[in-house]
Amino acid sequence: MFNRNKSKTRRIDTLIGAGTRIIGDVHFTGGFHVDGHVKGNVDAPPDSGATLSVSDAGVVEGSVAVPNVVLNGTVKGDILAHERIELGSTARVIGNVYYGLIEMEMGAEINGKLIHEPRKPGTAEPAPAPEGLAADDSA
Repeated sequence: MFNRNKSKTRRIDTLIGAGTRIIGDVHFTGGFHVDGHVKGNVDAPPDSGATLSVSDAGVVEGSVAVPNVVLNGTVKGDILAHERIELGSTARVIGNVYYGLIEMEMGAEINGKLIHEPRKPGTAEPAPAPEGLAADDSA
């Protein structure tokens, strides 16, 4: 998509296989790939450069707070992609998506809000919401 080099490989340090179900929160650094089912929150430090990838069959039931997300499966919860999120054509999100950069293929579904949270130059933190608006306001 968008003339990007698709042969770029992503580092995977942890793999949850297709027949595996995890119940509980997952904290990680590096690369985390989900082919199975995670029932719990998934997070990585905002400045770690970590990547969560969820395959077509993968499911995460809980919130996600990871710098980079590559989603082809399902997330039932809010996503905070501090840096970047890529939503493939089979991606399904039931919750809000907070992002720095987003790439979305035709067919991806989001049942929630898309909220852009740009970073301040030279920092790992998102810029604050405009005065009078909070990032979690449900207007």
